[in-house]
Amino acid sequence: MEWQIIVALVIAIPVILFPVAFVWFLNIGGLYASVKEARARRVAHAKGAKVALEVK
Repeated sequence: MEWQIIVALVIAIPVILFPVAFVWFLNIGGLYASVKEARARRVAHAKGAKVALEVK
């Protein structure tokens, strides 16, 4: 491989992978928030709470 191809790969790979990693991070964060909210709702339902929940 010539050095120009290696330099192009070193530059192109992070440019391609950064948006992929960012979208993955957003999806995992959303899943975490909804699981946390569902657990809080389940606990409140088990305790018989009639008020709205605020998940921190």
